[in-house]
Amino acid sequence: MESSRSFFEQLYPLRETTWQQVIPLFSPATLDKNSFFIREGEIARTMAFLESGIVRGFYRKENGEEYNKVLFSAPTFFGDYASLVSGRPALFSQQALTRARIWVADYRQFIRLYDTCPDLERFSRKWAESVFVQKEQREIELALYDATHRYLNFRKTFPDVEQQVPQYHIASWLGISPTQLSRIRRKLSAS
Repeated sequence: MESSRSFFEQLYPLRETTWQQVIPLFSPATLDKNSFFIREGEIARTMAFLESGIVRGFYRKENGEEYNKVLFSAPTFFGDYASLVSGRPALFSQQALTRARIWVADYRQFIRLYDTCPDLERFSRKWAESVFVQKEQREIELALYDATHRYLNFRKTFPDVEQQVPQYHIASWLGISPTQLSRIRRKLSAS
């Protein structure tokens, strides 16, 4: 759980007394490749810290086609935040693209600490703000930039992911077809 502590510290330092209350909330677990953390339609009750591995959040259309909404690459927190907060069923699924080591905590127990640990609440706010900024940047990217620009940004943002997951998952995240991604990669390698 030490890697999670450095992740916490980067966003907002926690007091030692807070950290001692946070640690027992998390239990180690493993997600095997292709296993789910949560499926669409389930109500989220847990959140996780991704210590190693890659997890995707995706929608499945009625025709079975999938769209990768988000990629989580260690170290980071993940979970269906909308479901956790609202208590409504998840609108998308989260699945391991590689074997993933995670630390799982009950969300309600975690947020109960906010009353006695204001530094934890500040950390959570900082984390939520950073997620909001990332989401906004991704929306702008999808709306304003061409596929090549999005791919180059993907490689910068997720430098190790491309070697670990199938190309069609990357293409889905970029909002393009695998064929289009192959063309972009060929063009860039010829440059």
